[in-house]
Amino acid sequence: MVKMESTEEQDRKLVLEFIHLLEKSKQLFNGLRDLPQYGHRQWQAYFGRTFDVYTKLWKFQQQHRMVLDSKYGLKRWQIGEIASKIGQLYYHYYLRTSETNYLNEAYQFYAAIRGRAYYSRAIKEDRPDLMVKKLRYYARFIVVCLLLKKMKLVRELVTELEKQIQEYTTTYEPEDHLEWSLVLEEIKGFIKAEAAVAVLHADSNPIVLSHRLSPLTTPPCERSPHMTLSLQEILIVGSACEQAKFSELTMDMFRMLQTLEREPTETTHPMSASHGLHGHDASPAASRIPPYGVPGSKGYMENSRHYRDNPHKYLLYKPSISQLLVFLASGFKELPPGGALLLYMSADGCFSTTKHPEDYGYELGGLATSVKRDGVDGGGLACRGKSYKETHCLYPGDLYPFTRRPMFIIIDSDNSFVFQHIPRYFGQPLVVLMSPQDVPPAFQGRAEVQHHGSLFTLFLHSPLTALCYICNVGDVPIHHWERCQSYVDHFITEASRLVTRCRIDEIDQGYIDSSYVQFFGDDFLRTLILRFVFCDVVLRLHRGFRGRHMRPRCEPPLPSNELLEHPTLSHIIFQLATALDVRGHFSDGPECD
Repeated sequence: MVKMESTEEQDRKLVLEFIHLLEKSKQLFNGLRDLPQYGHRQWQAYFGRTFDVYTKLWKFQQQHRMVLDSKYGLKRWQIGEIASKIGQLYYHYYLRTSETNYLNEAYQFYAAIRGRAYYSRAIKEDRPDLMVKKLRYYARFIVVCLLLKKMKLVRELVTELEKQIQEYTTTYEPEDHLEWSLVLEEIKGFIKAEAAVAVLHADSNPIVLSHRLSPLTTPPCERSPHMTLSLQEILIVGSACEQAKFSELTMDMFRMLQTLEREPTETTHPMSASHGLHGHDASPAASRIPPYGVPGSKGYMENSRHYRDNPHKYLLYKPSISQLLVFLASGFKELPPGGALLLYMSADGCFSTTKHPEDYGYELGGLATSVKRDGVDGGGLACRGKSYKETHCLYPGDLYPFTRRPMFIIIDSDNSFVFQHIPRYFGQPLVVLMSPQDVPPAFQGRAEVQHHGSLFTLFLHSPLTALCYICNVGDVPIHHWERCQSYVDHFITEASRLVTRCRIDEIDQGYIDSSYVQFFGDDFLRTLILRFVFCDVVLRLHRGFRGRHMRPRCEPPLPSNELLEHPTLSHIIFQLATALDVRGHFSDGPECD
């Protein structure tokens, strides 16, 4: 009898310990939203404590499952909720660190929830709030799968989400059913827009290609002592109206963030104690939490630079001007010696009505950072010109203070050229890549052009996809794609060689500004510069892009004869056009073999 009481007492203590860990984990998780979104060290310690508690909670429920089932009444959806929170932790840690390995960890936990069907009986609990948690889990899982380019799984998840939304709506007739229908439509529209050009297997099924940087896709470079800078901080801002979006990621943001990341690795970090999940039917191993040491812990902080593959980046969707400037200042502050800051902005133009501008910093207009409701036009959303108030516009002059450090700016807008006059007051390296401000009439008539994302960003993300798109090539067999990609690779290699052979620093045609050379040693910045060259050469040779506003610009200007109009680069584009059977889209030039 004494032994029985002892066992019951032990079980009671186990239940109380579980309740304590569960409440502590919820408290810490809810506190994450109060952490600053910018800066590095202000939030890492808190994340470390949160990971630590969830590690203990996950191990605890695994080790004492039988007791918790019988004495606490632990349900499968509650285990799923813990796993979902861990997945969210990893996803948000990815957003804060830009390390794609954490994205893989989020995927593992989300996949386990689906594989073990933790939420399968949620509808039978007669709790609409539980169904909302299930729907949110699906939406988050879809975002992670999109970022990892698991498109087949994305389509399966969208089908399941649609079924779950229908079941939720039919059962509870909730007030938020229209919001969930909108979420579903956003996802479907995003998936459709993302597939700008289909690459097909021999059986005509589409192939998913990754456009993150890898050793095979990193442009070659002849190193020189002038190549001193590395990309360390990135701001990716998406404010374009009427562009496909999902979960505060516009299509342009989605493409650019992948362009500025390396391909995730599947290797186990030396600090990790586990090789991870063993298929969808296994629960995540407790030792998975966390890999790479506890994020935010002393060990992690000491080694984070060593293991960091990607520059740190912020993602801002339609920020206010004050938010944008705060995040810019934070990135500026965090720059280490030898580091460069990249600002990418995809936004609609704010246009000036000043007839004789004297101040190029503020009188030529700028970019709309966020769309506000304007009482003058009856509450509608205005995307152009004078409907914007001055406070919602980023002007070139707003960036002057940040040019005290090396800065690389990409502007994708119908008012991009106003950023070509930024002065170099402080003598630091500065490059501005600007999109075309207009597209040919043939493209203006295509309703999907604006919705599917910017053409300029597509060139920076996947040059071959962009070339196919402007030549109306909707699908390409994989063997043909690989052959065409070899021409693109050849172009990039030749362009890299031409850049490094140009003479530096003289103010004259035929010389290249030292800013390009200093940035050229960084893999990401070199890739962007060379893809910009590809875009410029292609659009200059394309019959449809005849106006000067239909081609990109850069400041300082790149040399024409020695680079942009070099016959070797033009010849490769003609060869590529011939291989794609779109030679007729391009101007007359030498016949291609």
